[in-house]
Amino acid sequence: MAFGILTALFVNIYLEKQKMPQRRNAIKELRKNHSRHMHNLDIKTDLKKTVKSFISTAEKDKNKAKNVLKELYKKIDKAAKRHVLHKKTAARRKSRFAKLLAATK
Repeated sequence: MAFGILTALFVNIYLEKQKMPQRRNAIKELRKNHSRHMHNLDIKTDLKKTVKSFISTAEKDKNKAKNVLKELYKKIDKAAKRHVLHKKTAARRKSRFAKLLAATK
């Protein structure tokens, strides 16, 4: 597992023409940053998929869209809790999606 992550880091560094850190602690920080980046990326892609499904459902069926909106709220709140989104950005998005649902017939 660790070997795969380090290999991926070396490849990323090579492709981006960055220098490999020399100190052990800097290498560890690079590993941690990579794993955090991948975790945040998972959260963001999951959120984007849910937004897409909500928008497509809102156009078709309002009752199903209400259920998807609840799921979307959960994911937005979790992203804000994990500092992937700012809390005010999360509140703004929730408000806009609620308005979108209210505007549909």
